[in-house]
Amino acid sequence: MIIRPYTEKDKEDVRFICLNSEGPCDLSESSQHFILTTYCDYYLEQEPENCFVAADGDDRAVGYVICAEDFDQFRACFNRAYLSRFPKYDFKHRLDARASVILHEKYKQTYPAHLHIDVLPEYQRKGLGHLLVQTLASHLSFKGVPGVMLTVWTKNTVGRSFYEKYGFTFLEDAYGSAAYGLPLHAEELADAARPQCVRNETSPLEI
Repeated sequence: MIIRPYTEKDKEDVRFICLNSEGPCDLSESSQHFILTTYCDYYLEQEPENCFVAADGDDRAVGYVICAEDFDQFRACFNRAYLSRFPKYDFKHRLDARASVILHEKYKQTYPAHLHIDVLPEYQRKGLGHLLVQTLASHLSFKGVPGVMLTVWTKNTVGRSFYEKYGFTFLEDAYGSAAYGLPLHAEELADAARPQCVRNETSPLEI
């Protein structure tokens, strides 16, 4: 297993992981479209340099962390180019997509970046999530980004435990989500994993 930068060939694997990280996806086509549009496609298409994957022995992505580096830039592009991907009559998904980043906007001064992370079920609890977050944190710190945040479903106790163990600070519960933030100015983050995963893309981190 390796942690390496995302490339275009990973796109369909990452989209598959996005839909199947909690087991085989049985959602409707419209729900799948909402999830991919809201939580996946922008990051792969607009900020691939801020995305990383965990790849198996066949170099197939089995997990990922994807990121928007600056909230205001993300929101402007998302509102312009991605909300329009929902049919005009689909008011619910348009509103839900906008609502998904309410907390990100609230905390954007301290945590301008935000991330999404998923791993296929059979590869979970193997330390991949920790390494993916570490790689992204080092990458963003090297670029001078002061903080990164995320939201998770309030009742997702497993996910919340993971973020708290990694060192994310709990910010608040609101709108059915829990917000967590990670400052990126610490010296250890600037040094961790950067040579393997960020500065030299030909030498990914091996696990």
